[in-house]
Amino acid sequence: MKLIEVQITTWDKIYYFETSEVDFDLGGYVIVQTENGEEIVKVVNICERGNEVLDEEFSAQYIRKAEREDIEKALEYKKNEVSVLATCKSMIKKVNLPMKLVDAHFSIDGKRLTFAFIANGRVDFRVLLKDLVKQFKLNIRLQQIGIRDEIKINGDLGCCGHQLCCQSFYKELGNVTSDLADLQQITHRGSERLSGVCGRLKCCLTFEKEVYEECAACLPAVGTRVRTDQGRGVVIGWNTLKKSVRVKLDDDGEGVSIIEVPIDCNKKHKIQK
Repeated sequence: MKLIEVQITTWDKIYYFETSEVDFDLGGYVIVQTENGEEIVKVVNICERGNEVLDEEFSAQYIRKAEREDIEKALEYKKNEVSVLATCKSMIKKVNLPMKLVDAHFSIDGKRLTFAFIANGRVDFRVLLKDLVKQFKLNIRLQQIGIRDEIKINGDLGCCGHQLCCQSFYKELGNVTSDLADLQQITHRGSERLSGVCGRLKCCLTFEKEVYEECAACLPAVGTRVRTDQGRGVVIGWNTLKKSVRVKLDDDGEGVSIIEVPIDCNKKHKIQK
């Protein structure tokens, strides 16, 4: 059994469906039924179905592969999105709502129009929603997305010179916290160097998380009292990748010394607590 992951737009969630068919193409298009209606979606991943429990919230019902007519219809809707975005922006300005319109999307059956926007906090858009329904005479959805989702739509190059990870291969944006910078000992670089084009912490901070966690697992915590070949002291820092710690030796009357001690993770009590 195959597990097919699909996505409606770059800022929408990843849906999945199960199938025994084997001739799906990565990057191809299929028609599915979601909780919001019928959609044309892009195949973003194909894998074997495992034993994991799947979240029903993200399930979709496979209908058929997209035909040429479906793709042409979707392209026509795409052209119309420019004008509906302009109309919606003017309506937002009219009701003076603190929201930035980012994108629009027509469902493949033409019955539903979704507007994606970003805002600081929640927005009461009930009046706007009524006006949009009256204007377009369609089922209207207003979906709040994050600033990182906006960058996925517009695209850019990262400081590495390559296309942004979130736009090229990173399908779902995970939670990136400052703890990752602490773990990798790069907080001293400052927020500007640690932030991506979106102004948030770079997604690539998550890529080596498991490696750093594995390296750090056998290191004594900062503040731990230890005994070394050169005397007793306290751990004041790590060099995670080198698997070593910096130890501040106790003052023996000749001044305080700081030494770096390698840790052999295969040997217990290399540094005795």
